[in-house]
Amino acid sequence: MRIESSVTSLSWIPSEAVTGLNKAIFGTGFTHYDDPPPDELGDLEALRAADRFRFANHLIGWIEVVNGRIVDAGYDGGCLMGATTLAVGPKQTTFAAVAFDDIRQPVEFTPTSARFVQTVGGHTAVPAPRRVNKPPFLKFEAPTVWTTVALTIHADGLTEFELVGASTFPRHWVYDEHGKLAAKAGMADFKDWWRHSFGKHTPWGDEDSPALVTAVETALERELAGHIMRGGGKSSIRKVKEGGLLTEQGETGDDVFLLLNGVVSVEVDGEALAEVGPGAILGERAALEGGVRTSTLRALTKVTVAVVKPDQLAEDELTRLSAGHRREIAAN
Repeated sequence: MRIESSVTSLSWIPSEAVTGLNKAIFGTGFTHYDDPPPDELGDLEALRAADRFRFANHLIGWIEVVNGRIVDAGYDGGCLMGATTLAVGPKQTTFAAVAFDDIRQPVEFTPTSARFVQTVGGHTAVPAPRRVNKPPFLKFEAPTVWTTVALTIHADGLTEFELVGASTFPRHWVYDEHGKLAAKAGMADFKDWWRHSFGKHTPWGDEDSPALVTAVETALERELAGHIMRGGGKSSIRKVKEGGLLTEQGETGDDVFLLLNGVVSVEVDGEALAEVGPGAILGERAALEGGVRTSTLRALTKVTVAVVKPDQLAEDELTRLSAGHRREIAAN
């Protein structure tokens, strides 16, 4: 009997992930940000044709099972590289991105399970300037992007996946075998990627970067995030250094936060109850319960949030969101 499964990562550029001078370049329309990918994957080729992602790592693994034991296994799938569309004045030109050779680790299989590990990536077709430490102190070279995903298939048909490693930019989302959004890389660090993701500092130079993976936010949080970012209301952007506090339990405050980048620990009475990543909405309980913070929000990485006042969001939506955020009750 043949059993097949898959895991797919999609990588894209959100507006809040680009910093410094390059943000101004994006803002001119010379190149562009991406809308968030869909919650359900659908047709990968159609998404690529619509310029909805920069690259995809589509890992398909298969096993042959005889009398309950795995006797053979192999890979399928691979890299789907997107394109780079540049605008100069009223004209647009699309350049095909450059894909590197896929890296596939030998299948590790026992009679009862098989593990597949695949790295794909490449770089844009258009080189970009970066500083170097020797004359002429400027080099034109496109940084490398990649993800490394792993898939384990068991002889009974159960499967698991991992985002093992990834470039620190752009943003990486992971979809399960059913095409459902299932995990996210919690951190997109444009500056680190822009300066270091070249040559030996990539999987093709024998160096990967571990990915900090977070759970997927709820559909309600995604709806509220869209309202905050594109609904016309006023929001401000706040940055918190690694180890800093966004809120402290017992303090007053009613701001609501949309986590744009980084990972935050939710702590109650000194106990860490959850770690949340991009897309999470935080702080709504204080807005509904008298303006007193019910938890401490600590930045586990450097963090960027959008800050809004509670009157910019519907109270019934905040109430529904709050019902799912009583983590101290769930922990008991």
